[in-house]
Amino acid sequence: MIGRTLKHYQIEADLGKGGMGVVYRARDTRLGRPVALKVLPREWSEDAERRRRFMTEARAACAVNHPAIASVYDVDEVDDVVFIAMELVEGKTVRALIKARELDLLGALEVTAQVAEGLAKAHEAGIVHRDIKADNIMVTPDGHAKILDFGLAKLLDTTDPGTQAPTGDDLSHMETIAKTQVGMVMGTLRYMSPEQARGQAVDHRSDIFSLGVVLYEMVTFQLPFAGATALDTLHAIAFEETRPVTQVRANVHPGVQRVITRCLRKRPADRYPSARDLAHDLRGVAKEIESGVSTQVPLRDRLEQAFAGLGDLPGGWKVPIGAALLLMAFAGYAIATDRIDFPFLIFMGIAGAFTYRRFRNRDRRLVRWFAGKVGKLPEIQLVTWHGREITVVAHKTVARTYVRVHAQVDTLNSKLFYGEPFKVSVREAVAEDELKTMMSQPGIVYVRDDDAPKKKA
Repeated sequence: MIGRTLKHYQIEADLGKGGMGVVYRARDTRLGRPVALKVLPREWSEDAERRRRFMTEARAACAVNHPAIASVYDVDEVDDVVFIAMELVEGKTVRALIKARELDLLGALEVTAQVAEGLAKAHEAGIVHRDIKADNIMVTPDGHAKILDFGLAKLLDTTDPGTQAPTGDDLSHMETIAKTQVGMVMGTLRYMSPEQARGQAVDHRSDIFSLGVVLYEMVTFQLPFAGATALDTLHAIAFEETRPVTQVRANVHPGVQRVITRCLRKRPADRYPSARDLAHDLRGVAKEIESGVSTQVPLRDRLEQAFAGLGDLPGGWKVPIGAALLLMAFAGYAIATDRIDFPFLIFMGIAGAFTYRRFRNRDRRLVRWFAGKVGKLPEIQLVTWHGREITVVAHKTVARTYVRVHAQVDTLNSKLFYGEPFKVSVREAVAEDELKTMMSQPGIVYVRDDDAPKKKA
């Protein structure tokens, strides 16, 4: 296939082979951009079931648009060759990152949260991936997770999430699966949910289980279910509890174990009701780890619940708007009871001045907050700020660096009340002369102590 042109896609190189086809690197000659071309093998073209599943992959992926899901550009057939043209995702798979140990705990939580948010979007469209695993999640060089390969996706009726299939003798059925495997059950063995392992009907909660397996693997560098044989693994998935992550890796925050335990419940009804709930919980645990404070109900959640009637405004607006409403109520009460006097006017003036000062200096405070967060990474040397551009300099970069930096800038932008979002660029191994020049210029918000004295922006 190398060198061949399908439609307006010129095939350049072989990227790999998966369960549903061969993937090539190709170039869209019309738009001049690289794409990944997934081609159904010719010997499969005559298999109606495999062909149907391949087209299901295309429809499933096309139906969802989310930053954490690889985009599909085109689906077509040329000379009996069926193919899908999709976004070419550069980066490393989670499997490679686990092997190289490039993700720390917070990085693992951030990647899992991004994937959970992408799955939530797919689930809301009635789509279950059914093959979430470390090899199907890519982390791009800028630190964003991408879900690959909807080859096993199942389109669901959104009005009927599915019911459990009749079971019979589960152990006997599992043994049949272990002996035959191909064609009997879809999914990758060690990441399967219990209902997949038993050959039962699945819904979105199966993806939540599989993502829990991936998170367990990222945290402990081990798979939770790995028997000596396929049957042993299937039995462990269906009936055995995992070894707690706190026993495998010391000093892991208990919130991580709580999230993983809920994801890996045997009964779907005992897991998170949605991937969005999982993402929310993951980000809450990450905040607890960063702050060192554990609470049953985070303060932000309590405030958001209190001001839930304000509608779908961004979370950052709810507290100031609520405070403004309280202030207005207080002023209204003072007017109605004819209690406007000199102390009241002083109070209102101080409150107004304080509010103005907070808004005027908000960008500076947010950027310093960002610098304080990313400065905890040992590889970060310098953070500078000019307008809406933030530059982070590191003496070396790994996947963790990009994941953590971009997660923090996303959080920073979520705190903005107005204005353009901040953009961040990460630079690696800057020459000493250039680094000294950067440190001599205004706009420095962080510099590592062993590099130079800190300066204020």
